[in-house]
Amino acid sequence: MKIDGQCHCGRVRYTATVDPENASVCHCTDCQAISGSAFRTTLRVPDSDFEMTGEIKTYEKIAANGNERALVFCLNCGTQMYGTMVGAGPKRLSVRLGTCNQRAQLPPKRQIWCQSAMPWVNDLASVPMSPAQD
Repeated sequence: MKIDGQCHCGRVRYTATVDPENASVCHCTDCQAISGSAFRTTLRVPDSDFEMTGEIKTYEKIAANGNERALVFCLNCGTQMYGTMVGAGPKRLSVRLGTCNQRAQLPPKRQIWCQSAMPWVNDLASVPMSPAQD
């Protein structure tokens, strides 16, 4: 499937060819803290199938599993674009699904780091809903 996306301000844009089966939800505490949310949705993409333009910044960190990770975001608005392993060789990118224009067509197929999931995350259907902000 062909996808495209951009950061919030539109200065960083990308196109990619993806397998929709690679969409997932991550409940790790790093994703919670860095995204400012209860979880993050991602789409794994080989770097050879991903093209991006625009000015980016990279932040490197040590993940909960001990691996070095590079987080790439827009230099202007700060939108996170993807995360990947650090080092030489082919990479698998974890593209942030919220940046993808086709995100409604890419429902998650798995959830990881569920031991860190917020205990209320599966009970949202019972929370009152509004079509827009009150």
